[in-house]
Amino acid sequence: MEHLHPKRAYEILQESPNTLMIDCRTEAEFFYVGHPVEAINIQWNTEPDFEINPHFADAVLRMAGRKDRSIVLICRSGKRSVDAGVELEKHGFTGIANVLEGFEGELDAEHHRGTLGGWRKHGLPWRQV
Repeated sequence: MEHLHPKRAYEILQESPNTLMIDCRTEAEFFYVGHPVEAINIQWNTEPDFEINPHFADAVLRMAGRKDRSIVLICRSGKRSVDAGVELEKHGFTGIANVLEGFEGELDAEHHRGTLGGWRKHGLPWRQV
């Protein structure tokens, strides 16, 4: 699995429009916190108990169409997306990349996100529904 700075991930998405971006946060995070414009939401953990989604790899395959399609994974801070990427690799997916810092970045000294890094902090395109 490759690990990409958010700006590099965005460049790859622009250079290779067939690359699929999957936001593996919960639906609530995806819709209410916001998400990268190109992202498709497939939850790694499901609400309300935050259990690992046993159908994650199957859902990704349905969206990707094949296991060798380039996939960029993003989550809140870049941790869940690593776990999701490892799971995809176990299922035979290749070309998996993780966005370092995620969408919101790490917690700052006041326990806030979005001030130290992340997709949004770097000014990359995102939307909130």
